[in-house]
Amino acid sequence: MTPNTTDRPQMTVEQFEQIAHSAPEGVRLEYFNGKIEAKPVPDGNHDEIVMWLLEQCMQHRPDLRLYPERGLKIEAYRGGRARTDGTLAPRRHFTGAGEWAEPDGVLMAVEVTSHDRDTDQRDRIDKPDGYAAAGIPVYLLVDRDTDSVTVHSDPEGGRYRCSTTRPFGAVVELPDPVGIKLETEELKEFAD
Repeated sequence: MTPNTTDRPQMTVEQFEQIAHSAPEGVRLEYFNGKIEAKPVPDGNHDEIVMWLLEQCMQHRPDLRLYPERGLKIEAYRGGRARTDGTLAPRRHFTGAGEWAEPDGVLMAVEVTSHDRDTDQRDRIDKPDGYAAAGIPVYLLVDRDTDSVTVHSDPEGGRYRCSTTRPFGAVVELPDPVGIKLETEELKEFAD
């Protein structure tokens, strides 16, 4: 288990933002529980899953956009900074926003698991808690380790009260305010 460094953070949020801003191309950094974390660079199947979801969102909700790699301030979660694989928000929602945007108005955060040793803690524990604490209504986890999709919803008190997991191939309902049904059969092509 990752030690909690909230009482003794590695650095301030401002110091993290300076480091993240000057990181070399291909290095993606996040800040959780008072410590800096490197997020793996996605592989081709990861990218295809994000693009598949982007197409689904555009088809079913043309009033919304799925913004890849959006940096979000998740202040309620220990002054954290998360870079989502996808952030669903109204069209032009992030106009004028900097590298790290406020989560207000975000309808859904999306993560696709990577095959690395930190994915369990990062995508299944830290991020759901962070997104719930930030008040993001839906967190969608596409889990390539278990060939499943998990929908977390109804945030309250820093946790999602509802969680549903379905295998790749099932119909997955994204509750309001997203309101989309996903046919996930195509995700089987990207299981590895």
